[in-house]
Amino acid sequence: MKGRIGKKVEIVFVLKIKTNEVMATNFNPEHKEGPVAKLIEEQTAKLPSDLFLWTAIGAIAVSAVTQIIGSTKKNKNLEHRSLFFGQWVAPFLLLGIYNKLVKLEGHD
Repeated sequence: MKGRIGKKVEIVFVLKIKTNEVMATNFNPEHKEGPVAKLIEEQTAKLPSDLFLWTAIGAIAVSAVTQIIGSTKKNKNLEHRSLFFGQWVAPFLLLGIYNKLVKLEGHD
């Protein structure tokens, strides 16, 4: 019984290693990125990943401050601006993920 469990674990381990090797290769070498995408990826890879995180945190802070000031002064314009700033958080975080992927995987 012990030998069977060991063999199953070994098979699963080998499969995980093989799938990691397959994921690292290019599945379709005929389709490559264009020069604009390569240029963008080369430039964004130079930016630190923390930049996008701190920018998102800054957008949260600006949104919170404008919401608080707008609600105390009963200024609807500031409250609407706070929503505008708050909506920038998700795109900044997505750009940070893109930046990290470019750094890890690179381009073609």
